[in-house]
Amino acid sequence: MVRVLDNMIEYAKNNNIPIMMEDGIEFLTNYIKENNIKTILEIGSAIGYSAIRMASVSDDIYVTTIERDDIRYNEAIKNIKEANLGSQINIIHDDAFNVETDFKFDLIFIDAAKAQYIKFFEKFKNNLNNNGVIVSDNLKFHGLVGTTEYIESRNVRQLVRKLKNYIDFLETNEEFDTTFYDLGDGVAVSRKK
Repeated sequence: MVRVLDNMIEYAKNNNIPIMMEDGIEFLTNYIKENNIKTILEIGSAIGYSAIRMASVSDDIYVTTIERDDIRYNEAIKNIKEANLGSQINIIHDDAFNVETDFKFDLIFIDAAKAQYIKFFEKFKNNLNNNGVIVSDNLKFHGLVGTTEYIESRNVRQLVRKLKNYIDFLETNEEFDTTFYDLGDGVAVSRKK
């Protein structure tokens, strides 16, 4: 397993594919362990790194993960197979907005298109179990959130603005209480009130 993960980290670095920072993924896997999480929906598989790390916590954890990019999906399939976790991880090759499910999850992990976080949250919040949580990653976006005046790229400025809107959305949400953690690239855990 260590070799598979090391190869994935190297592949992600060489191909500019964002995967969770180590202290962020450590927090997430510890949270899963400590809160007896068994069913997880991940929006944004990339190459399967976080799905593999989450499923590896225990052999009775089941992860459904969604990836729309062809190359990343195929890489994730390969990595899940190499990690021998095919029976615990179901990967869906589609845009998350096309995916409909009635299944309820203990944890929903949002780590996909940053500009769509509010829409992902709204679309999938009803798929949470009663005590379930929504975990969001990349809320600091490499330390750029809150510093839009220093960003030269218009696209990055817009993305950072949308992440700031998402943080505001979480802070003022009537249905959910959110705790923010200054780990990795910024993590939030939202629980129904």
